[in-house]
Amino acid sequence: MTNIDIAKSYIKAVQTGDQATLGDLLSPQIIWHQPGDNRFSGVKTGIAEFGAMMGGMMEVAGGTFAITRANRYAANGDMVAIEIEFAGQREGAKMDQAGIDLLRIANGKIVEVWLFSSDPEQEDAFWGK
Repeated sequence: MTNIDIAKSYIKAVQTGDQATLGDLLSPQIIWHQPGDNRFSGVKTGIAEFGAMMGGMMEVAGGTFAITRANRYAANGDMVAIEIEFAGQREGAKMDQAGIDLLRIANGKIVEVWLFSSDPEQEDAFWGK
């Protein structure tokens, strides 16, 4: 399986809520770089911190937060960049924008993730402090 195949499996698992596949793809020691200046921003280390962050995001967004499209995948060694679109809505706020997910893959596992938002102010406003 190539690193692009792993990235495609990751996106599909996120889009379908396939927790078992996510568990297989993510390293237990995942390092996750969440952008912005909001309640979820910062570096999350380990699957427990990542899971708590994602659970909180889904709660705030009422389950509407989703990667709506993955447009392109590009690889460079152990890194894969994915051009995505993501959206969510909650009472009083809506988010819909493009972004980049950058994955570092080692030994068939996603070991580090950096996320980039095209409209950080919109994302911060959506998630809140």
